[in-house]
Amino acid sequence: MKNIDTDVLIVGAGPVGLTLAMDLVSRGVKVTIVEIRDYAEPPNVKCNHVAARTMERFRRLGVAHKLRATGLPEDYPNDVVFRTSMTGTELSRIPIPGRGERYTSTDGPDTWWPTPEPPHRINQIYLEPVLLEHTAALEGVTLLNRTRLTSFTQGPEAIEATALDLDSESFRQIRCRYLVGCDGGSSSVRKAIGSKLEGTAVVQRVQSTYIRAPRLRSLLPGKPSWCYYSVNPRRCGTVFAIDGSQTWLVHNHLNPDEPDFESVDRDWSVRQILGVDADFEYEVISKEDWVGRRLVADRFRDRNVFIAGDASHLWVPYAGYGMNAGIADALNLSWLLAARLQGWGEESILDAYEAERQPITAQVSHFAMNHAAKMIKARSAVPANIEEPTPEGAAARDRIGREAYELNVEQYCCAGLNFGYYYTGSPIIVGDGESPPEYSMGGFTSSTVPGCRAPHFWLSDGRSLYDAFGAGYTLLRFDASLDIEGLQAAAASRRVPLRVLDLGGEKVPEAYKHKLVLCRDDQHVAWRSNVVPADPIALVDMLRGVKADRKP
Repeated sequence: MKNIDTDVLIVGAGPVGLTLAMDLVSRGVKVTIVEIRDYAEPPNVKCNHVAARTMERFRRLGVAHKLRATGLPEDYPNDVVFRTSMTGTELSRIPIPGRGERYTSTDGPDTWWPTPEPPHRINQIYLEPVLLEHTAALEGVTLLNRTRLTSFTQGPEAIEATALDLDSESFRQIRCRYLVGCDGGSSSVRKAIGSKLEGTAVVQRVQSTYIRAPRLRSLLPGKPSWCYYSVNPRRCGTVFAIDGSQTWLVHNHLNPDEPDFESVDRDWSVRQILGVDADFEYEVISKEDWVGRRLVADRFRDRNVFIAGDASHLWVPYAGYGMNAGIADALNLSWLLAARLQGWGEESILDAYEAERQPITAQVSHFAMNHAAKMIKARSAVPANIEEPTPEGAAARDRIGREAYELNVEQYCCAGLNFGYYYTGSPIIVGDGESPPEYSMGGFTSSTVPGCRAPHFWLSDGRSLYDAFGAGYTLLRFDASLDIEGLQAAAASRRVPLRVLDLGGEKVPEAYKHKLVLCRDDQHVAWRSNVVPADPIALVDMLRGVKADRKP
């Protein structure tokens, strides 16, 4: 079989690996992907949510509109509803617009968000095929399905990898500059570089069943929802609408005293969660049982080999942030690898990946684990009379409904996890003494403190601010009288891509208090000031990874 020379070898063609490939190719990087599955083999039914930050990048990569066109029907509400069972009495509801109203609706706790691309509720069985088709059509991508990475060695100039074609049982040599393991929780790449997952191995167990039940929707009272929480003393669970008509994913959250997936009768549990009797017919399509964990790898890199996504972190998928955090890894790493491959980034620019992403994944995993603990407590405290048609039962339903809303609105409308996280301790971010504002799962404060996400706003010509960003760095200038020729010349002399946006006449958020704000390609602020740096070369060198020996 023909050997391959490539810039970056990606192991795994799930959403993280595909997004990394798309982003690298958009920067002129040649990519090869190895994937053990057949081409277009359906993924597992999981990952029901694409976050706003992820959709922002998909917009810039030209795939957001394709994703918006698939998933649940256009007019299907994305609400989250709490009921005594899926077909039982409604306790409360979190309103979330369906995709047909996603850009226009102002009704709901996530419709005010400062973003050009709101979240999109879509299961991975619809998401991944769109990403795969888009990626496979890009020039610069070589996709090898039914292929397993068997070994690799790192040399001074390149990585020499060996891959096995699972059909022909023949081996292929792949020579690459960088290798990225996006190969899931059991990652062979992570194991090969000696990285170990650390944390809490079991937070909760979930007996998950993918079913086909054509009659179920006709039994549902009131307005349909994307997500149904079932709250009763017998069984608490969650049901997600997959196609909006016949297929559903039923999560049966096992209690702490239920030690394994077979400790509770699956059919009985499904019926208690749905609120149907023994005569109700449904088909089990697949069993998707999973364990919620809080594990973060102790290292994300060994020289020119990196890990991303589930290969580097696993946690309870509250707030839908498992896949989305993995995609954030990919987007952080992509522009750093491109900087190095394009020649303007120094070798040490790659140090920023682990320095930035590892602390964030640790933070998010704790948010998710803490929320899981609250949910476990709530499920154990469901009052026995919650289904009773009495004043006491009505009072219990009212209380549980309010508590369920308050507890869960921050995970389903998680503005903090989308827009609040920031990078500190990075070698390529220039701090100015001000600390970034703290954030929670549900709340954040917009800020231009270096390391924060550049606050979004719409330009007067109708474009998103991010649509106007260039590759590498973008300098936002709010005072055109400032002479930035020295900074531009410094960037040009080091071949650092720098786009200047003059925004003096634009209506901007209050967070923009400085005349100059320098943003990275991944939308994080790298530097800000009211004056041009005294030593522009020192600033540019720091931004491209040169270890600073003088202040910019």
